[in-house]
Amino acid sequence: MDSLTQIVLGAAVGEAVLGRKVGNKAMLYGAIAGTIPDLDAFAGNFTDTITAIEIHRGFSHSIIFSVLAAPVFGYLISKIERKSGVGWKDWSWLMFWGLFTHPVLDSFTTWGTQLFWPLDIRLAFKNIFVIDPLYTIPFLVFLILAMRRKRTDPKRKKYNKLGLLISSGYLVLTLIFKGIAYNNFKHSLERQGIFYERMDTRPTPFNTILWTANVEAEDAYLIGYYSFFDNDGLIRFKAVPKNHHYLGMHKNDKNVQRLIKISKGWYTISETDGDLYFNDLRFGKLNPSDPDSDFVFSYKLVPENGTFTAEEVEKVPDEGREIVIDLWERIKGN
Repeated sequence: MDSLTQIVLGAAVGEAVLGRKVGNKAMLYGAIAGTIPDLDAFAGNFTDTITAIEIHRGFSHSIIFSVLAAPVFGYLISKIERKSGVGWKDWSWLMFWGLFTHPVLDSFTTWGTQLFWPLDIRLAFKNIFVIDPLYTIPFLVFLILAMRRKRTDPKRKKYNKLGLLISSGYLVLTLIFKGIAYNNFKHSLERQGIFYERMDTRPTPFNTILWTANVEAEDAYLIGYYSFFDNDGLIRFKAVPKNHHYLGMHKNDKNVQRLIKISKGWYTISETDGDLYFNDLRFGKLNPSDPDSDFVFSYKLVPENGTFTAEEVEKVPDEGREIVIDLWERIKGN
């Protein structure tokens, strides 16, 4: 999830663990704990693009990291907060839950997490977008209400608990929405007599009303959208050629294989002006209303020393407002 959401979750967890003993400092250190796992994003400044992708949401988002790092941070905080009357065990317990709930929440997104690192298992339930105002805003409101109360005030605990319950309830609701959307995609494919190998569903940006599906057929991927406000029950799918043959003998290139593994095999290859591009389909297109829109994550394959390196294609910021407007129109139904 986005940084603000993880800060709010970490602060609420910190409050639940130590709020009655240390007040707002529990929120502060909980928020810090909720931020720490995402520091792996800075790996891109020190390594190549593919390695940075592999590192992201890896070790720092694992149970092992939470267990190992919590007592270290707990000890440091106990030295900083000597006058708090709280020992390093309590601070370590707070840090553990702050560090651990971060990857648990991330596991519900499309990218997922390697919670069980070093096992090569990435949990990705894909039922919530990385930025979802309906999850974050109520959570933040209750956290602020709790923060404004004295640590001994019963309402402080009540507000914090309500924030945790409502946000968790919404998360469960998104799983139900995903199931409904999946069944609608499946039934629509069956009605149209479309045979497919596998299907992947997820919500579109900032909401859980409009859902999209990637459907793998023999030579192409089919991309469809379904809104709970759609009047037409028949979902129309847009075919996107795989074009895997563009890679030729380079398909066995070690770095290309790494990208294929990262994408879980959900990828297409495109060619522009003689350059090859690797498009990761898991995150869909930038604009759901435009079938010719670019993919959210696309990488230029650059030949270098007998292999390929990858350069992420930058997004065009000016298109953001138009994309949000088009997205809102599509959410309202076809």
